[in-house]
Amino acid sequence: MTGLLFIDDEEGVRRSVKRALKKEPYAVHTAEDGKAGIRFVEENLFQIGIVISDFKMPGLDGMETLGRISSINPEVTRILLTGYATMESAIRATNEGLDGFLTKPFDNIELRNKIQEITIRKRLRQFISDQVYKEILSNPTLMGPRKHKVTVLFVDIRGFTQMSQKVPPEEIAAFLNNHYFTPLGEIAYRFNGTIDKHIGDCIMLIYGSPVSHEDDIERAIESAIEMQETSRVISRKLQQARGLDLCIGIGICTGEVVTGVFGSLRKREYTAFGMPVNIAARLEKLARAGEILISETTYREISDRFAAERITPTIALKGLDEPIPIYRILGHV
Repeated sequence: MTGLLFIDDEEGVRRSVKRALKKEPYAVHTAEDGKAGIRFVEENLFQIGIVISDFKMPGLDGMETLGRISSINPEVTRILLTGYATMESAIRATNEGLDGFLTKPFDNIELRNKIQEITIRKRLRQFISDQVYKEILSNPTLMGPRKHKVTVLFVDIRGFTQMSQKVPPEEIAAFLNNHYFTPLGEIAYRFNGTIDKHIGDCIMLIYGSPVSHEDDIERAIESAIEMQETSRVISRKLQQARGLDLCIGIGICTGEVVTGVFGSLRKREYTAFGMPVNIAARLEKLARAGEILISETTYREISDRFAAERITPTIALKGLDEPIPIYRILGHV
């Protein structure tokens, strides 16, 4: 758990909370109003993981404050604190997408336990995408195994093994989280892609599951193009600052897969199985830095919207009996 920020206009309450949480294994910070709290989060973007805000404050109230903080960092755990424990307030907090609801007065044990409970529940959501989470809430039966058409995208960093041997572990972790997983993950979410999993420095994405759209393939290509453009911008900044480099290769394949929640009793995940997954992974391994390679099944459906060239000679991919046509995306038509 990273740092906690407590926002309340009453100094006595702020001091009380700091005393109550002084033995907890995370730093506790305070702010006297919504504007100060928002400013603190902006200045300490990667140090704050939990924000608790009083509901009734001068200026911005707690709901407005937490809403603005969410726009700065949607991964922050947001908890509303109020002495007005009405059902209306609880419903409003839930509808606003907050992670928890605390009421005054509270004792120290209750405060610590509630923060831990809400934080654990929030962290569980990080193992699945927002789409999967919302789909489970609306209709859990839709998460059962089913066969349908999707577009699978794999993206991986070129030269990562060599780079990780030269850079301290903590710097590599910050590089992956802040400059790779986060920006590329945001691109995927904006194009309604589901983050299936992270495998080392590889990201697997699914377009068309659990929620499908007519333009799933187009959105996959658009996100891949933006990922390459974003990685080039980030790479230029990183080379100037630390000597790190973000060069990525991307592989995409469209076809029928089986999706659903799979795993053991203790560990489950929403994922996809099928030949398109294998082909997309093979294409990603084949792609050079800056390249987007797609299968013929993908190319046939986007050839009128994106420029692409066929790679020659035809390459045999591991696990396939026959070579398959492979195309390199050049951009928009």
